[in-house]
Amino acid sequence: MINKLEIYTDGACRGNPGAGGWGALLLYSNSEQELQRKELWGGEADTTNNRMELMAAIKALEALKRDCQVTLYTDSQYVRKGITEWIDNWKKRGWKTAAKKPVKNADLWRALDEQVDRHKVIWKWVKGHSGNEGNEMADQLANRGVDELV
Repeated sequence: MINKLEIYTDGACRGNPGAGGWGALLLYSNSEQELQRKELWGGEADTTNNRMELMAAIKALEALKRDCQVTLYTDSQYVRKGITEWIDNWKKRGWKTAAKKPVKNADLWRALDEQVDRHKVIWKWVKGHSGNEGNEMADQLANRGVDELV
């Protein structure tokens, strides 16, 4: 049986670069079909918003114990487009952009790519700070990651 779940991710940064946090909300049904939720968060002292957006997706997928069918919601076009449109060409070019420059955050893109290979992931973009309950919770978790640093 394939485990299905929804994941909402977000990153936050106070200063860019600066103190940053990431958050993820995992929603799934247990064997009795009751909705369950798991909240994840963390932070880094000197980072960027894009790195925290990537870290949220990586940490959420890493938390899954077995292969899953995931719908992952992000308010980051950088993450969604990077993983669905740009990454294949980056890999073909040896982690270089079309302008032959090193891909920024390549370490995290590689880690995300590794996690995506373990699961069937459908990537969805959601507008940030627009009242989407899952995205708002992921934002709160990301900010909690920053708050726990300071």
